[in-house]
Amino acid sequence: MFDPTVRDGVCRCLRDGARWLVTGWDGGYRDADAVYNVTVPDGFDRTDLAAFRDERLRAVGFEEPGPALLTGVSMAHARCASAGPVTALATAGVSNPAALPMDPDDAGSSVDGDDPPGESDRRPGTVNVVVGTERSLANGTLAELLATCVEAKAATLSDLVGVPGTTSDAIAVGCVPEGERAEFAGSATEVGGRARACVRDAIRASFSSRYAEAEPPESVAEAEYGVVTDRTTDVWNPADPG
Repeated sequence: MFDPTVRDGVCRCLRDGARWLVTGWDGGYRDADAVYNVTVPDGFDRTDLAAFRDERLRAVGFEEPGPALLTGVSMAHARCASAGPVTALATAGVSNPAALPMDPDDAGSSVDGDDPPGESDRRPGTVNVVVGTERSLANGTLAELLATCVEAKAATLSDLVGVPGTTSDAIAVGCVPEGERAEFAGSATEVGGRARACVRDAIRASFSSRYAEAEPPESVAEAEYGVVTDRTTDVWNPADPG
């Protein structure tokens, strides 16, 4: 069982002997007993993120090494969902939505265009998700689970606020190498199907908590921060010799 514990703005998702695939600055494939979700303070502008992570873990007495996700959302809004061998934890904030219009020509005013925001312009509204399964997954299957969870996150946010994500979302997926083997983790599998449901319900619950007394932005234009990807591309057929 992946066991979440919250202490003073830090959530530890603990599972001895787990293997993880994590997006973001502290990411990659990792063997670690824990993954952390850490709330950053208002006005956070530090660039020494590993040092910040270590300071916060020491301050709350978490000793297990492991990668961390960062967010501006309070851990008071963290929510979990479980189904069979899968557990998901989410914190959901959408102050920095990232819209992807299907017709860029009709996107209207843009903050993306040819000059996407730099790192210092991205604010940690953030939807962070941690998903763990008691099954054993090969590296490729763990990547498949990551894709399944990203898809579920995008579908859930599209329904809630009309965008597939924010500019700083992060996801960690974990498995137990000593567990029962699962060869696949797509949407039609036991692991993938349950992960999709857990991600959906954990995000919805966290979102409801976070915005219980405040309305989320209805569009990028109304959000404090965010981007619209309205750039155009050259589309071509690789089978056409031209």
